[in-house]
Amino acid sequence: MNQEDCAPEDAYAYAGEDAYEDDADDAEATRREAGEAESSRASRGWWDRNADEYQSEHGAFLGDDRFVWGPEGLDEAEAALLGPAASLKGKDVLEIGAGAAQCSRWLAAQGARPVALDLSHRQLQHALRIGGDVPLVEADAARLPFRDGSFDLACSAYGAVPFVADPVNVMREVRRVLRPGGRWVFSVTHPIRWAFPDEPGPEGLSVAASYFDRTPYVEQDEQGRAVYVEHHRTLGDRVRDVVAGGFRLLDLVEPEWPEWNAQEWGGWSPLRGNLIPGTAIFVCERD
Repeated sequence: MNQEDCAPEDAYAYAGEDAYEDDADDAEATRREAGEAESSRASRGWWDRNADEYQSEHGAFLGDDRFVWGPEGLDEAEAALLGPAASLKGKDVLEIGAGAAQCSRWLAAQGARPVALDLSHRQLQHALRIGGDVPLVEADAARLPFRDGSFDLACSAYGAVPFVADPVNVMREVRRVLRPGGRWVFSVTHPIRWAFPDEPGPEGLSVAASYFDRTPYVEQDEQGRAVYVEHHRTLGDRVRDVVAGGFRLLDLVEPEWPEWNAQEWGGWSPLRGNLIPGTAIFVCERD
């Protein structure tokens, strides 16, 4: 990829969230509407505040240069959802919601030319801490700062898509920066999980809400400002979003919980993972 394809002046400007620091600790959980701007602002602030804890808690599982699609531990080296590892050599790849760029380092080790993009300044600081030669870009997935047709592949492991109010806009942006025939693979919380409590034990096995309730999950401070937002889409919604964004759906992968994985990660656990899916991975192709 050419250097000008990721010019710094095009990148989405970082805006600090210091004003939200004190109130975020006392956030109230609710279900209410949250638009694109509020969702983006909340996500940037939340990940900046929680990046240190996230990397400390999950860094060993994620590794420094491993490509894991979700808490189940499905590894791209095994799944080859972007294509056989040998086929990645020389490919321009955009990772969206890259966090500390672990997936991008794995891609670089296969000979690809990845760019790691994240909304969170603090997450990208962890990418710098770990090191490597992967270019880092701080930007919003809804406004990708790249020229049309800059990449061969795009990927996102739980990055951006669950947190945006308008996923179709993200799909269209990804399509725009992909070359014809480019593959777009992303993972999200499996939509069925929204009907169950986010608990790893037996209490997380009983339906507690309507699967069809698309109202976003919001944590807000005392002034009613969102400090965390996650958007629910049904499985059918996600498929329609992919198609509306200009992609063909090639595969929908629902990883099973492996015997070796004994960890609990939020609502993910061996107990729940052996009974209901926790992750949905969409494998898409640009026409």
